[in-house]
Amino acid sequence: MDTIKVILNPYAGRWLAERSRGAIERALTSLDIPFVLEVTSKPNAAIEMARRASHDGFRVVVAAGGDGTVSEVVNGLALAADDMGKATAGVLGVLQVGSANDMAEIAGVPNQLMAACEAIKRGRTRLIDLGVVNGRYFDNNVGAGFEAQVTIESRKIKRLRGTLLYLIAVIRALAHYPSPVMRVTWNEGEVTRPLLMVSVGNGRRTGGGFFVTPDAIQDDGLLDLGVANALPRLQILKLLPKVMRGTHKNDPAIMLTRTTHVTVESDYPLPVHADGEVIYTDAKRLDISIQPARLELIV
Repeated sequence: MDTIKVILNPYAGRWLAERSRGAIERALTSLDIPFVLEVTSKPNAAIEMARRASHDGFRVVVAAGGDGTVSEVVNGLALAADDMGKATAGVLGVLQVGSANDMAEIAGVPNQLMAACEAIKRGRTRLIDLGVVNGRYFDNNVGAGFEAQVTIESRKIKRLRGTLLYLIAVIRALAHYPSPVMRVTWNEGEVTRPLLMVSVGNGRRTGGGFFVTPDAIQDDGLLDLGVANALPRLQILKLLPKVMRGTHKNDPAIMLTRTTHVTVESDYPLPVHADGEVIYTDAKRLDISIQPARLELIV
């Protein structure tokens, strides 16, 4: 098979990716998969690495990390496809060695290292959609308001991973996050009122265990929009177990719908994350849309 490019974020999973580097190299070598491995050194470095890899002729680019690393590689592949006028953003492989691996797990990428490398060798792929928020691509979801504040709080916690990390971050975010007035418009509707958060999902799970948009499908050409009303702290805590099970669909505190375009506006500066990475702390307008069948993902 052709040589693949592996982009490894050593910090992913609180340095789990760095500790996994030797195992990754041994697994690929044992399967006779030719590869070139490149290590990131700063946030967003994987975007340019993946973009350059695509321009250099690598057909398969593999993200070794968590959702944030995957998102950066996806952005690089999509930007390279834009440069070259290609309809799809290359072929993406994923090695799940991060704190959260929502997109890959939901899509059916094997979560064990050897199984994931074997999938790369087989080369079976599926097409999934990509979202775009203010010109930045995302593969899983975008959150504005409380959901993004939880992401900010999670970055301050150094010794935990996975769902427990995000649960603690939720508790911390509850202590001081307000519910500003937001204006949310989509294809067939509009709301303007104080809101806890707005979540736009291409995938149904975020934060390693929260099914905020539980019916989202990665290849249906639609975005799932979740709008949560301003709530007292106790009610938020009561709602949390439902969100972790995805059983909040009929709760009056949350509206869920499907659309192809969402606009979020607020006079209050909003924190915003895309695929678990904070992209704004002071956004006042978001334009979010879907690009169907844009990414070829190895499963």
